[in-house]
Amino acid sequence: MSKDAVESARAPARIQAAQAAQTPADAGDAGYSKDLKARHVNMIAIGGAIGTGLLLGAGGRLHNAGPALALAYLVCGVFAFFVVRALGELVLYRPSSGSFVSYAREFLGEKGAYVAGWMYFLNWSTTGIADITAIALYTHYWSMFTSIPQWVLALIALAVVLAVNLISVKIFGELEFWFSIIKVATIVGFMLISIFLLATQHKVGGHTPGLSVISDHGGLFPHGAMPVVLVMQGVIFAYAALELVGIAAGETAEPEKVVPRAVNSIMWRVGLFYVGSVVLLALLLPGSVYSADESPFVTVLSKIGVPAAGDVMNLVVLTAAMSSLNSGLYSTGRILRSMAMAGSAPKFTARMNRSQVPYGGILLTCAVCVLGVGLNYLMPSQAFEIVLNIASLGIISTWVIIMICHMIFVRRARAGLATRPHFQLKFSPVIEIATIAFLLICLGMMWNDPEVGRKTILLIPVIAVMLVAGWFGVRRRVSKTTDQELTELSRSTN
Repeated sequence: MSKDAVESARAPARIQAAQAAQTPADAGDAGYSKDLKARHVNMIAIGGAIGTGLLLGAGGRLHNAGPALALAYLVCGVFAFFVVRALGELVLYRPSSGSFVSYAREFLGEKGAYVAGWMYFLNWSTTGIADITAIALYTHYWSMFTSIPQWVLALIALAVVLAVNLISVKIFGELEFWFSIIKVATIVGFMLISIFLLATQHKVGGHTPGLSVISDHGGLFPHGAMPVVLVMQGVIFAYAALELVGIAAGETAEPEKVVPRAVNSIMWRVGLFYVGSVVLLALLLPGSVYSADESPFVTVLSKIGVPAAGDVMNLVVLTAAMSSLNSGLYSTGRILRSMAMAGSAPKFTARMNRSQVPYGGILLTCAVCVLGVGLNYLMPSQAFEIVLNIASLGIISTWVIIMICHMIFVRRARAGLATRPHFQLKFSPVIEIATIAFLLICLGMMWNDPEVGRKTILLIPVIAVMLVAGWFGVRRRVSKTTDQELTELSRSTN
């Protein structure tokens, strides 16, 4: 049977098999528990929207871009919402722990699923390295840990989060729930303090808070528009992990109720936590006062004499990094299992333990993170920056693939080959095309940053060569698995 025949027949066969035989439309979905509750998924959505990108990274970006950083967060937040809304519609069409990799397999074929899965693995495995590096750096903040080598702290952090992930999905959900509670409580507390400072006109570091702080120090664009454009890449990375909602939906009992609530709430959370926080920061102190070396929240609180502000915020940022690492191991475990069942990932990544956790994929991600421990040993001062930029390529490609899948899904629905759920991304394909164009423009603009961005773009051909070489290594196994799957689905519909 030809590849074209396989691909054209697979989608209708899967729909019929899922509806008539009530079997998973993706072989990688079988065997999971449904232990994630609505509160877990909701807080995973919040946790994905609040991380070190805001708690730590906003300081350096405010310094470089000025108050207009709030506009950058708003614009990127809108496009991030479009991506999650599109993914949410696909989830309600067919919940899958393989998430966008499973949808890429259905709408783009095995090559599309292969690229989607391994680019997402690249994103989270390198993000994992960044996270354990950040955890080690934040831990060194306290004098009692300064004598412990950075690589040792990184290894300990990895071991702890690995143990949590291997126990059960319920433990993962519970831990992520409390991690998110801590982050939300911190942001809300800071915003209340900031509003009080604005209302009382209490001086902060010698500056009277208000619009005058912006107007007297260069306005919205103190360094011009280009710095705002250049920080877009970092802002997009700050929103990475929002797509976790789609993966988590595969392990919840009622995705049709949970997912729409979680996705719809993301927009106002983005507006409140990201844009609101940056606006308040800009109204309290000039952008030049903030620094990439310190959380902007610590900068403000220390200026008004809050005792132990640095210790409290360092603990919160440490929690955010642990949360990110926790989410990365969770998501890559599920994605790799979906790929392994299709033949495009190593067979051992399909294995599950007694707690219905895909430990094979989690261990593979940890293996890459262990390389990060070595990177921390060899280049402790550069490890974080190196991996962060590689991760940005992974998240941009993932979001582009989600939008392409949604566009093809809508086209099939209009042709009568699929049924769109009530929860929809409107104005297709205009929204998808605009989002893809925006993401590619942000990627291209990185070339204007010779120190970091240009080197990141030069990695694209290297990654492409690795993907092509890898595909030639797995294509026979993928083709064999595809033919077996199609045969089984055909039998189930007869």
